[in-house]
Amino acid sequence: MKILDWYILKRYLLTFLMMLLLFIPIGITVDLAEKVGKIIENEAPFSEVTAYYIDFTVYFANLLFPLFLFLSVIWFTSKLANNTEIVAFLSSGVSFTRFLRPYLIGATIVAAVALVLGMYLAPIASQGFNEFKYKYLKKHKKIQETRHVYQQINDNDYIYVSSFVPSSKTGNNFTYEHFEGNELKYKIFADNIRYIEKDSSYRLISYIKRTFKDGEEIVEKVRRKDTILPFELADLTPVEYAAETKSYGELLRFIESERKKGSKNIGRYEVVKLKKWSLPVSIFILTIIAVAVSSVKRRGGMGVNLAFGIAIAMIYVFFDKIFGVMAEQSNFSPVIAVWFPNIIFGILAVYLLQNAKR
Repeated sequence: MKILDWYILKRYLLTFLMMLLLFIPIGITVDLAEKVGKIIENEAPFSEVTAYYIDFTVYFANLLFPLFLFLSVIWFTSKLANNTEIVAFLSSGVSFTRFLRPYLIGATIVAAVALVLGMYLAPIASQGFNEFKYKYLKKHKKIQETRHVYQQINDNDYIYVSSFVPSSKTGNNFTYEHFEGNELKYKIFADNIRYIEKDSSYRLISYIKRTFKDGEEIVEKVRRKDTILPFELADLTPVEYAAETKSYGELLRFIESERKKGSKNIGRYEVVKLKKWSLPVSIFILTIIAVAVSSVKRRGGMGVNLAFGIAIAMIYVFFDKIFGVMAEQSNFSPVIAVWFPNIIFGILAVYLLQNAKR
């Protein structure tokens, strides 16, 4: 049986690798053909373009790992079935569950790689990928909230700016409120606020501070005041892709920080976090479905199995995208949104596996 295990495991991993090597260059070629005009128009340096496509490779390989694996398993298992090799294996007294073991070993290896990639390497690639995209390809697209920004900085402090310019780290109509318990202790107003990076301070124009103490109000007014406040203005409205660029530990701290601030993007961040775990699980589910579907020799040959596999893959992507968008843009539970496709396809995997055993 070790010979059978090694034979299937090698085919599993080599076919998956060949699928990646085949489709990633195609993806790069299509992407380059679509964006080459903007790259030339915006005079993107060759070194940055090269770095972008390295990041592109890691970013999309991580994103499409389960689907590449699914199609590769259908491909080589269908070949085994058409050559009646599977019939020979099972006729020798090997149970279907035992036949499935090398597939699950291969899925474990790929899932471990996907987990490490998603936790640590993909965030680095996402940073470079998105920075290039918004620098050269979507120069005028807004990636941060810039109007009526309201944030809770910590348990006691709240700030507000009516408009915010990330590039210059400035805001208009600034308000800062400090509470102790439910009691407002002081409130700061300014027509304009600017972050001074040199000494990590803030310059407030038309500064007014109202302090409430023992039932009295003390008012301080100055034309300009440089002071230190417990936040960075650029951190008040993280870019849309902020969660994608953080390793798992950083992401957990980031979500907790944004939750305290009352961020309205928590659903989006939670989806990113949960997908780091759901993607490796989907590798096992799709592997079982692929084996169950393609292990039977059919009259139409591999074409029928591949067509069925592609249909399942499209449905999986549809569910994944639809529920992901619902969680990001509404109060829909991120846990349900991320795990629902795996639950549905997990049930399908069990059903198909039982039929395949029979």
